[in-house]
Amino acid sequence: MLAMHSMKGAYKLNLKLESTLEELPVWTVQIELNQPGNELAKLFDQEPLLPGIILTKNQKCVGMISRPLFFEQMSRPYGLGLFAGRPIEYLYNVLLPEICILSEDTPIVDATQTALERSAKLVYEPIVITDQSSQYGLLDFHHLLLAYSQIHVLTLNRLQKEKELTSIARADFRNLQHNYTRLLQNEKMIALGQLVAGIAHEINNPMNFIYGNLNYATKYVQDLIYLVECYQEEPSYSEVVLRAKKRGIEIEFIMEDLPRLLSSMKVGATRINEIVLSLRNFSRLDQAEIKSVDIHEGIENTLTILQHNLKAKPDRPEIKVIKDYGNLPLVECYAGQLNQVFMNIISNAIDALSESYQICICGHHLTSHNQKDMTITIRSEVNKDNQVMIGIADNGPGVPENIQKRVFDPFFTTKSVGKGTGLGLSISHQIVVQKHGGQIYCLSQPGQGSEFIIKIPIISDKNNLNNK
Repeated sequence: MLAMHSMKGAYKLNLKLESTLEELPVWTVQIELNQPGNELAKLFDQEPLLPGIILTKNQKCVGMISRPLFFEQMSRPYGLGLFAGRPIEYLYNVLLPEICILSEDTPIVDATQTALERSAKLVYEPIVITDQSSQYGLLDFHHLLLAYSQIHVLTLNRLQKEKELTSIARADFRNLQHNYTRLLQNEKMIALGQLVAGIAHEINNPMNFIYGNLNYATKYVQDLIYLVECYQEEPSYSEVVLRAKKRGIEIEFIMEDLPRLLSSMKVGATRINEIVLSLRNFSRLDQAEIKSVDIHEGIENTLTILQHNLKAKPDRPEIKVIKDYGNLPLVECYAGQLNQVFMNIISNAIDALSESYQICICGHHLTSHNQKDMTITIRSEVNKDNQVMIGIADNGPGVPENIQKRVFDPFFTTKSVGKGTGLGLSISHQIVVQKHGGQIYCLSQPGQGSEFIIKIPIISDKNNLNNK
């Protein structure tokens, strides 16, 4: 039949830099493939936090099905009718889900990098963990990120302590540097994973729209070809109409609906083209050197990429963007890197607004927050020092004065554990100050929101910047 077990082991907080997956909790809920599909739904219902279920055949592990993948399949038309009463093996053979299998002696930092290198569709899937006795368990991806964040803090504390020592063991110092480099790489992978997931969603909607209309377009074209063939045999319009009706072809409806169908498919294709163009302009892969660019174009491309995060969600209303653009000249800069700064700051503003809204909902303080729209205001101008100034402000809870000076420190974050690595603003500071010879700082009052001010020269000092 099936075996039902909760998480193996308690969640240990005394992690070390070299801690492995063995120290993290895993789920060992299993079910045989010959069981009916509705048994999966019962198991998920019994354990609301269960990330997935191990599938076995003759008590040997053959795979895994995650909670999101199972309920996504069940929510599709006819999904419940097709798979609920049939053996799970039938559903498994249809899905053939990809799984990530890691040994329990894998270091947590290495496991996080491996997990983040999966495709955007799989990045949040649970990970299958195997021990020396070939027993299998499931690790929730969010538990892995939580452990990874704790190692971030451990690494920072260790680095600070090592700095204060008069002598540092060379081997230890190399290990710390290596670990810090890996953490920076993982930060980029997390940001990339979130970015790709949002873009995939934005492209998926118009793609589904086009794909759904292709069947109708194909049918209309086949009917039109049949009508042409009829005219070749019988030029009489009335006879052709009669033959078309016998075949179930409505000529007037095709003439009316086909142009509208093609027009709607064009709208979907245009939207995809806009997204792809924004991605190319955002990355500026062909502009690795300093070039004169339109700052407003970079901001607009960033907003296009983040459009999915700005839209209304089930647990949060839409975030509106207010633009107060000045008349800016072309600016000499590293366009791709500067776009990354805009991405980091606007993403942080979206997170701050979303989290403050959830706090208001949970605390039932609806009158103070829900009566005002959540907004992000972006303004630009040329100041008296002949610098371009960009201000990105939100009307969220604001940043307390005692921590405003720390927001650009590496690993410092005001987000909850597991949701932020504290490297985004640190990287942004390096790009603005070191790469562009500019300034970046935060203005905020509690309850009044926050504004990040970016100032960069219109004409860069290329010699000085290249030496940094």
